[in-house]
Amino acid sequence: MNTNSKGKLWEMAAVKYLKKKRYKLIEANYTTRFGEIDLIMKYKKFICFIEVKQRDVNSFASPAEYVTPAKQKKIITAAQIYLANNETDLQPRFDVIEIYTSDNEINSIKHLENAFDLL
Repeated sequence: MNTNSKGKLWEMAAVKYLKKKRYKLIEANYTTRFGEIDLIMKYKKFICFIEVKQRDVNSFASPAEYVTPAKQKKIITAAQIYLANNETDLQPRFDVIEIYTSDNEINSIKHLENAFDLL
């Protein structure tokens, strides 16, 4: 399985996990020329722009640490474009879903709400 296919698997797992927490999927893989947002979901008064990151349980860094300031800037820019084209009264929020795996099997999922802010 190639990396892109695995990424989609992790994103589907994140959607399933968040739907159990009553999140509603608005869009997956929203792409602009400035960047991509893995998941856009609604939760209560929030519109959540979610980056999904997977790492092996033995990785030296957490998945969220791979959401660098440069990556955050791309996500924020894409979110601003989305909001400019899709009117909403919801409060924007940037989350990260960390997926920890072992032998390509999910060990755990961790949801970091409000993982970063507008720069």
